[in-house]
Amino acid sequence: MLFHEIKQLMYMDTPHGEGIALFIIDYGGQANTIWVIANCSDGKIRHYNSNDITLTTNFTLKIADK
Repeated sequence: MLFHEIKQLMYMDTPHGEGIALFIIDYGGQANTIWVIANCSDGKIRHYNSNDITLTTNFTLKIADK
């Protein structure tokens, strides 16, 4: 198992709206990575499967919209 703290701001689109990624938990090759994200609208901390989230569009870094 790998537990990684994200030290830069990464805004993510989640099923509950926009959030900021805090940690990544990787259980190995047999399971998807889990992202721990703080929701921007209500401050709740939630865990998301890597298939359920995407990076928020960032025009400064030229990261394209979905």
